[in-house]
Amino acid sequence: MASKPFTPEEARRIVQFLQKPAVFLNMTTDWPALHWTVEHLSTGLTERLRFRIGKRTEDMAPLFETECFYIEATIKEFLSWTASEDEALVGPFSDYHCKEFWAYADYKYIAQLFQDKPAMFQDVVWSDFGFSGRDGRDSTLWIGTQGANTPCHLDSYGCNLVFQIQGRKRWHLFPPDDTHCLYPTRIPYEESSVFSQVSVVQPDLKKFPAFRRAQAHTVTLQPGQVLFVPRHWWHYVESVDPVTVSVNSWIEMDMDDEARVGEALTKTIVCALKSAPSLDNNDRWLNPTEDGVSSHDENMQYLNLAVKACMDKRRDDTEGRVSLTDQPRAELGKRDSSGLLKTPTSLSLAVPFGPHLIPVNLAHKPTYTCPKDTSCYWYNELSRCQSTSRDEDEPRSDNELHQRSGPHAHQEAGSPGTSGGGAGLHISTNDMLQFLVHPDVITLVTRLIMCRQRELHS
Repeated sequence: MASKPFTPEEARRIVQFLQKPAVFLNMTTDWPALHWTVEHLSTGLTERLRFRIGKRTEDMAPLFETECFYIEATIKEFLSWTASEDEALVGPFSDYHCKEFWAYADYKYIAQLFQDKPAMFQDVVWSDFGFSGRDGRDSTLWIGTQGANTPCHLDSYGCNLVFQIQGRKRWHLFPPDDTHCLYPTRIPYEESSVFSQVSVVQPDLKKFPAFRRAQAHTVTLQPGQVLFVPRHWWHYVESVDPVTVSVNSWIEMDMDDEARVGEALTKTIVCALKSAPSLDNNDRWLNPTEDGVSSHDENMQYLNLAVKACMDKRRDDTEGRVSLTDQPRAELGKRDSSGLLKTPTSLSLAVPFGPHLIPVNLAHKPTYTCPKDTSCYWYNELSRCQSTSRDEDEPRSDNELHQRSGPHAHQEAGSPGTSGGGAGLHISTNDMLQFLVHPDVITLVTRLIMCRQRELHS
């Protein structure tokens, strides 16, 4: 077996404690999955896959999955399409010329793709990162063309290891502290994904001014490299080569138990409001990855099960059945300047950055960053609203009063889509959800629920 720059134990400790994205080099040199090019996969995968099709544009709005086209095709048909220069296309891609559209077979569970070829599971060797028994069965496959992208989002659960096999992918990553700069939304709704309303590569700064303060970390992932994405880091991913193939695995964490309560709460609220008959709810609010809309009773049952599981887990932790290294990172102490958690001396770890572990650095320094340890989003929003309110309450000059009471003011008050008090006052269901299920609000309500449960069971 080829020598690795890190032992499985060392790699796992890095993944457990590092809180900044980093790229592992020379950890996959002997992985059989290095040969999983599209050409190689086309010989073994003959069934049709679902491809997401998007138009190549430079819009200042993200292209959500609800706005894409979808087709079923084999990998061989995909290969023929990518190589075609002929306008007279045939087959499932016939309506989409590769110069105008990109295609993405994303989020394909390898356990399902290769259920008749279980030996291929061993081609992905996550045990080299210290996760014994984890292989292709615990991974997903991503095949795309140049321009294929995943909208900017954060994953509610765990951290992420991404193995690049063919072609290159450009990653734009933002720390959890930047959530307020990325204007989170749960529409379209997908369980465990919080989307950003901002097109991070072509942002509309008039509509989303706080994005100027976002701390973008960028890296182009090369074949053979493995990217570590820490918990709750936002990421936008785009293929930069004609064909790309990658495999990823989400690593579960203890704090996911509380996150599952938050996700169950979010789903209950979103489904209750968006399922209600309303002229407001005629949009495509459910992501195509979701199977359907659960009933309110089903959602409440799931919420109660998630709360019970979290309570049981905390009870086990209190009784000492979980070792210190397995406890939630937030409980192990504050982070040092390199992004590692400060731990007892026996667990301390100097970040081994060097030729085999490369940090993903800031692309540029933002003009302003929010102070630490504050609810920055809510502070900014309240400050802005209070400032606006003061401006409106201040005495006006006769000329200003005339302008505000003139024909334009009358026209604004009567404009369609407003709530009678002036332009822009109409609040849609989606607007309301942006605040009701904002990650900060869900975190707070989740903690209130768990606190109340502890009181009831103490």
